[in-house]
Amino acid sequence: MDLIFAAFAFGTGAIIGSFLNVVIHRYPREESIVFPASRCPSCSTPIRPWDNIPIASWILLRGRCRSCREPIAVRYPLVELANALFWLAAFLHLGPTPGALLVATATSMTVVLVFIDAEIQILPDVIDLPGILLGMLIGWLGLGTVHPQLVLAESILDSIFGAMFGAGLLLAVALTYRLVRKVEGMGMGDVKMMAMIGAICGWGAILPVVFLASVTGALIGVAIAMRRSEGLQFALPFGVFLGFALLAVVFFGRALEAWYFRLLMSA
Repeated sequence: MDLIFAAFAFGTGAIIGSFLNVVIHRYPREESIVFPASRCPSCSTPIRPWDNIPIASWILLRGRCRSCREPIAVRYPLVELANALFWLAAFLHLGPTPGALLVATATSMTVVLVFIDAEIQILPDVIDLPGILLGMLIGWLGLGTVHPQLVLAESILDSIFGAMFGAGLLLAVALTYRLVRKVEGMGMGDVKMMAMIGAICGWGAILPVVFLASVTGALIGVAIAMRRSEGLQFALPFGVFLGFALLAVVFFGRALEAWYFRLLMSA
């Protein structure tokens, strides 16, 4: 029964991941996410049902469209696999409960925000604002208390304070940067996404998320700058790193915390 349940959670996550790919591809192009049905981005040929099986079809087709043989981006199976694994992790931790569905949905919304921000450097309100409400539901259910192995809001007040602290922190950073440098350094989309993160994880996770996102963003930024002639004068989508940091803290925060304290004790 556990194996069947795990397979169901993984399969559902993969199917949802296939829909996320539609959103990720069409939103930046201002296309409907409902109509028309899935089609090849290169030749616009409708994708047959047997060629639209999450993960498996891309492998069987060797990453190419059956009609025009143009390459299909590896992003498609990666999104499906990642979403499937996050859904599996959520349901293994929380069981077949409404809370598991909320957490799994939060991970899916985060995946979409990461990929859209990476492409067009926009974090859509249609995703992050409902994400704040979803985080409030997580706090209202007290999932961080019921399931302490995951880093989640422990109460509705934890969610509210988390959203306010997260948004306020990034807003202060954005306003300070604009005041000092006289240019826009961080968009309001990042502020709203941080409110979503705070609502989901609670106020205590804000600083770890921001720290992890800042460190990884700085490392990636330096690596990119070393390959570009203009140095550090380029835009880096911070929402990408916030999304990865959120997922890391939610699912691995307790393990990272334990590792950090063991490191301190052994120093």
